[in-house]
Amino acid sequence: DATGKLKKELTNDGLHLSGQAYLLWKHLVYPFVYDTETKPALIPLPQNVTWQSGYFPLHAATAIVVKNSTLKGEAERLQKALQQKGLQIEVTGNAKSTEPFIELVLGKVSAPQLEDDAYNLQVNPQKITVTANTSKGIFYGIQTLLQLARNGVMMDAVTITDWPAFNWRGYMVDVGRNYQSMQLLKEQIDAMAQYKLNIFHFHPTEDIAWRLQSKKYGQLTDAQHMLRNKGAYYSEAEMKELIQYCKDRYITLIPEIDMPGHSEAFTRAMGFGMQSDSGLIVVKEILKEFMDTYDLPYIHIGGDEVKITNKDFLPEVSKLVHSKGWQTIGWEPGGNLLPQTVRQLWMRDGAVDSNLRYIDSRHLYINHMDPLESVTTIYHRQLGDRTKEDKNVLGAILCLWHDRNVQDERDLLRMNPVYPSMLAFAERSWRGGGYRGWIANGSQVTNSDFHLFENRLLEHQQQYFKTKPFPYTKQADISWKLYGPYNNKGNVAATFAPETKSFDTAKTKAALQATGGTVILRHWFNPLVKGVVNNAKDSTTWYATTRIWSNEDKVHHFWIGFNNISRSPATDSPKEGTWDNRGSKIWVNGKEIAPPQWKRAAQKGQSEIPLIDEGYEYRAPTKVELKKGWNTVLVKAPVASLKGKDWHNPVKWMFTFVPVDTVADDN
Repeated sequence: DATGKLKKELTNDGLHLSGQAYLLWKHLVYPFVYDTETKPALIPLPQNVTWQSGYFPLHAATAIVVKNSTLKGEAERLQKALQQKGLQIEVTGNAKSTEPFIELVLGKVSAPQLEDDAYNLQVNPQKITVTANTSKGIFYGIQTLLQLARNGVMMDAVTITDWPAFNWRGYMVDVGRNYQSMQLLKEQIDAMAQYKLNIFHFHPTEDIAWRLQSKKYGQLTDAQHMLRNKGAYYSEAEMKELIQYCKDRYITLIPEIDMPGHSEAFTRAMGFGMQSDSGLIVVKEILKEFMDTYDLPYIHIGGDEVKITNKDFLPEVSKLVHSKGWQTIGWEPGGNLLPQTVRQLWMRDGAVDSNLRYIDSRHLYINHMDPLESVTTIYHRQLGDRTKEDKNVLGAILCLWHDRNVQDERDLLRMNPVYPSMLAFAERSWRGGGYRGWIANGSQVTNSDFHLFENRLLEHQQQYFKTKPFPYTKQADISWKLYGPYNNKGNVAATFAPETKSFDTAKTKAALQATGGTVILRHWFNPLVKGVVNNAKDSTTWYATTRIWSNEDKVHHFWIGFNNISRSPATDSPKEGTWDNRGSKIWVNGKEIAPPQWKRAAQKGQSEIPLIDEGYEYRAPTKVELKKGWNTVLVKAPVASLKGKDWHNPVKWMFTFVPVDTVADDN
């Protein structure tokens, strides 16, 4: 108490698991027991957070108070979430003045933009108040409240005022190539809602299969016309269920019927192409049926990667959609879209047309990204080259395009960094900011607070994704010294000074510095995406070194890789006895670490042959024996040619080395 003596209300209470003293102690030691930040990790980080003194006793709360009937649904949502933490709280119109309670209020919350999404959250020892201009804002406030309630016992006093930087914060799945069950889709939508994403881009039609039921043209979903997951499609009832599931979480489902490209499944089923006279008639009928069946504001008409032979196709389709009161979205670059169609950027860099509206998806294709690279890149990315939305750039959509077949649908989450990327994207799309250009390595920017975000990300991994694939591990504290370039004259086996015992890193100045578990020397999207090495050349060898600490002599686990195979092209598997097809090697304390025994060594890439162990994130970690104290790591990264043998086998000059269960040197 104020005199320094034990508070009377906490006396003789320490042994009771429901007693105030025990519960306060549990709250105070929670960060130390679970190795978390002192204050709860919030993702996305709110715009304004002011921590106060004191705690709200969540365990003693008896009521969720709502006086406006429109908020009853949100109150019951919160009630259900707290029940999962073991708390039984009543939804009511009034609270007892003597008991702590939670209140949801519609009121005025000022924000510089997007006030419909804004909220204010006040936590003090007597009550929690969530105030917003709309029920959607209340929903977002509840998501933050639940993160504050991480231990289910007490909540730190805090004042938060929050709003998003961008109105379009989306996530896209390609279910045309690889069908996903309703259960898996809902799992991802739940994660979207938890992190305040609000656009679900749904891509059910492709060359491989048409997975959207049409009662008028039932042949579209006949198994005989599908090349993969034959017979799997989404019925009218399932689509309505999915749309409503999104709406209940303030998410807008945007269906994409890709046209006139990516439509071979349509051609097989109908016997003619979309751009033919008959094809255009059928497409219009499909669209009419779709718009008469579902209640949505947008339809994505694609328009990408196709030669336009019928210049009237996309304009006529667009005019039909607009005449029904719907809006259109199309890919850019793409076909001859109408000016009022929103463009979704997928590869073109540079200035946008000031007369058009855009959604950014450039370098947001997580199927192309190494997991550690993805979080680094997305966290630093300035979406649409804007720090916040304006009349031209509405926001962005994170995309999952897993072209290659999979053995199991959950491989889509194991082989692609879906959840780590989603959280990094949620942070950036809600908070805004970021850096111009595409940052593949954290050391390419100054004053980055990435390490702070990573700490929050890892806490969320521990709190909310223990039973879900989450391919990420701590990497921000790994520092590399790079030595080179050495001219190997096309011989990747050639050895140079860093491989000799006499090479002293303490006395030899490094040519470059890099940070992170994955280091991109030269990206396959160079020069659009810059790697650590500027003006990289053929016939070059680089070396990288770092130190890893171990508390004892012990075998530890590491993610090691040199060729992150994109899940889109049909890339070949590494040859037996190699890490990759470039001659890369790695030593720890002078002992060379053997590459994996590949299950499909030298397998020629084929889209229907699923990946199985080619990526470190979905194979067993490499076991490495470490000694007590500091351990020296040396990576050799040679290249003969920076030009891949074909487009399926691009050269992404890189390496990954990161401990899964050890502490990295931060020097």
